[in-house]
Amino acid sequence: MVVISQHIIDQAKQLRREFHARPELGLKEHGTARKISERLLSFGLEVHSGIAETGIVATLRNGAGPSIGLRADIDALPIQELNDFAHISQNPALMHACGHDGHTAILLGAARHLSENRHFRGTVHFIFQPAEENAGGGKMMVDEGLFERFPMSSVYALHNWPGLPVGDVAVSQGPMMASQDNFYITLTGKGCHAAMPELGADPVVAGAQLILSLQSLISRRLSPLEQTVISLTQLQAGEAINVIPETLYMSGTLRCLSNETRVTCWRLIEEYVNAVPLPYGVRGEVRWEWGYPVTKNHPEQAEAVRAAALHSPGVTRVHFNNAPSMAAEDFGYLLERCPGAYFWLGADGATPSASLHNARYDFNDDLIPLGIGIWATLVNRLLKD
Repeated sequence: MVVISQHIIDQAKQLRREFHARPELGLKEHGTARKISERLLSFGLEVHSGIAETGIVATLRNGAGPSIGLRADIDALPIQELNDFAHISQNPALMHACGHDGHTAILLGAARHLSENRHFRGTVHFIFQPAEENAGGGKMMVDEGLFERFPMSSVYALHNWPGLPVGDVAVSQGPMMASQDNFYITLTGKGCHAAMPELGADPVVAGAQLILSLQSLISRRLSPLEQTVISLTQLQAGEAINVIPETLYMSGTLRCLSNETRVTCWRLIEEYVNAVPLPYGVRGEVRWEWGYPVTKNHPEQAEAVRAAALHSPGVTRVHFNNAPSMAAEDFGYLLERCPGAYFWLGADGATPSASLHNARYDFNDDLIPLGIGIWATLVNRLLKD
């Protein structure tokens, strides 16, 4: 079983808190990237920077053999932190509220451990990806030739997971996270005096009917076995209380666990937007903001993660093929191009963790030795010496 030195663990914990105190938004992680590169160079790795603007790939070679990739996300969120510990964010309205500071520290710890304990034969690429939160840094790295420049047979990523206790790992042979698309609907009618609605065409009434119709889409136009979420989250119409407005704007999000269902939903939503407002004399249009694909694990690589977790120090339970999350993750872009797997590390200690994207969240440092241990075990098992 892999043994991680206390010195590596302590250094990773200190780095994690330094990253937490200096969060940076996606594609602006210049200070974070410099610190990562400095550490990787000190471990003796080949370091390639400037991929997707602030992304880094570091390569550790140890003889002939297969190549694999391990990925961590490095960006923060535009949230004003409400914690009061010593390593609180020093950058106003920015915060590591999703644990990317911890994921980065874990991967740096794994890079150092593996550079000092080369019980494997082959090549490991350590991928430090920018802009996971909404900007699609994963797609940018793929589009800029990640897998052509750094060929690998498989690629892996982890995420801390509030709701599971520390020591638990969860991985599935299939979807782990949903796809995510945003839609923007414009309903155009005819404005008039609110006391004389017959002289106009009311987009507000048409919008109310459209919202209800879109919810029935899930229950009546899709199989109940297709897990899908359609949420209308924003409405804007009118300026005066006694005027029926000309236009209503609404927007929302679509989440699916299969890319085939995702395409069907695109078609059905457009069908509803075009058809439902017509009896009210209102015209509907929809504009899409295409988001992340389904994060879908490959079976062989998911099994490799499961086996590595079962043989890693500190792991007490492995959940296999459990329910996925309807949240989204841009590691899905990497999994579309290369076999791999994404897994969760339980984050709840004696006190349950605050939820992800919460202003009082903080990464649980007890996960750091677990994460390093799983990465090292996975490398040693896949790249057998």
